[in-house]
Amino acid sequence: MKQRIITFLTIIFFIAVNGINLAAQMTVSGVLDSTVALNAGAGDSPDFISGFEQFANLRFQSRLREGGTVVGAVNLTAASGFYAAGLTEAGAPIGQNFIAAIELERLHYRLRGEHIDFDGGLMRLPLGYGQVWGSSDFLNPRNPLKPDARPRGILGTTITWFPVDELKLLGFYAAPRNALGMEGKGSMFGFSLDRHWDKTSIQTLYSYETPNDGSKHGIHRAGLSLKADIEIGLIIDALYTYNHEEGTKHDGLSFSAGADYSFFEGNLIVLAEYLYNGKASSTALGYVSDFANNHYLYTGFTWRFNDFTNMNIGLISGLDDISFTPMLTLNHELFQGITLTVSAQVPLDRDLFSGDGRRGEFGPIRFGSYFNSSVRLRIRF
Repeated sequence: MKQRIITFLTIIFFIAVNGINLAAQMTVSGVLDSTVALNAGAGDSPDFISGFEQFANLRFQSRLREGGTVVGAVNLTAASGFYAAGLTEAGAPIGQNFIAAIELERLHYRLRGEHIDFDGGLMRLPLGYGQVWGSSDFLNPRNPLKPDARPRGILGTTITWFPVDELKLLGFYAAPRNALGMEGKGSMFGFSLDRHWDKTSIQTLYSYETPNDGSKHGIHRAGLSLKADIEIGLIIDALYTYNHEEGTKHDGLSFSAGADYSFFEGNLIVLAEYLYNGKASSTALGYVSDFANNHYLYTGFTWRFNDFTNMNIGLISGLDDISFTPMLTLNHELFQGITLTVSAQVPLDRDLFSGDGRRGEFGPIRFGSYFNSSVRLRIRF
């Protein structure tokens, strides 16, 4: 018995010592957001919809001796009003006047060698150079209507080889989208090549998704992304998705092209990016993203008043059904690490003005509101 107690205490001692060493090497950072929103409801929604959300993204990183790191991030949320609707569907615990949720956002390792790196776990795997639509970024789809949203991670692994300077070869594996599928159907394998020059960069991409319920022969994806920083910044981002079962043709293409330019010594930045969205492409409704039509255009203007205040005016246009969503965002840094953001969106379509029933994708009925507004206080630590 005495020997067992000594052994037990020895184990506890070593755990404590290693825990202290680990804590000494760990860095913790994050953001804390307090957001209040008020929307004017449309369609079946109430006349006014309010919401309050307290959100924190906690990030930690710990070194593994000299050759690697462990990285993680956790989202903590307490919400009420329309912010709580999605949490209710996810079965989050309900408090007296709020719904709370904890979400694991990132958890992965990084092993760095002289020419080869390994990454694995729950992580972000960005693909392509698109700034708005992200045609090539099919593993972590983005939504330009929510520019501040952090893209969800994927469970997978990568190996990166740097044969020479400015050249990167990446191979990756991603687990199936159906997390409960035990057969491994829909697993994704792929590789990309990035080559950088002084003012231009190019990325080529290929991915194969193994056969699943939606494709007996699997799904092929091939992409090309270019960016150039000359007098203006130019972006081309394209991904073609081929599914033999669906007889994919030109509708498998997602293609975006854009440009940005700065005026007045960089105080005004103008950005425009067009998207062609095929019905079976990476940005299509029911596939990876959720855009229902073919042609879209984003135009944005960012004005920098001073080192502490800037304003962004954006317009997302659905060119097929003539619908629009103007967006306004004003950011002001109150103190170092503390920022106040005021934002508003106004969904518009032809039916709103003529009442002729020609409702658009970005119109108020689909959004469920005529006007969306929010005020957010963000603290970085």
